[in-house]
Amino acid sequence: MSTTTSASRAGAHFVTAALATALALGFIGWAAAAVLTAPNGMTLYTYDRDVGGKPTCSGLCAVAWPPFLAQGEKLGTGWTTVARSNGAAQWAYRGKPVYFYAGDRAKGDAKGNGEDGVWHVVNR
Repeated sequence: MSTTTSASRAGAHFVTAALATALALGFIGWAAAAVLTAPNGMTLYTYDRDVGGKPTCSGLCAVAWPPFLAQGEKLGTGWTTVARSNGAAQWAYRGKPVYFYAGDRAKGDAKGNGEDGVWHVVNR
């Protein structure tokens, strides 16, 4: 085998590995779904245990997963509000109440995704 062929194959393997890594890490835009964020830029999550559009995360749960409370802002298509047990209005996207995650510190963080198998980022 010639040196040129070996070098070409090695280069092709490197490019393939780099592409696979970029896809896995979400660096290539078309490979990653658009994650929904609140107007403040923070990632929003749904909770699998919320059924029928009723928020069930309260008490200590709501400390770790603060509800996205409605403050009179307009958010557009797909958005509604649902009543929490204390009467506060919480935003829901496509009928599912949405929350923040206390572990997310910066805009775009999504550290809560998959947490306990029941918390998921909201995709557009």
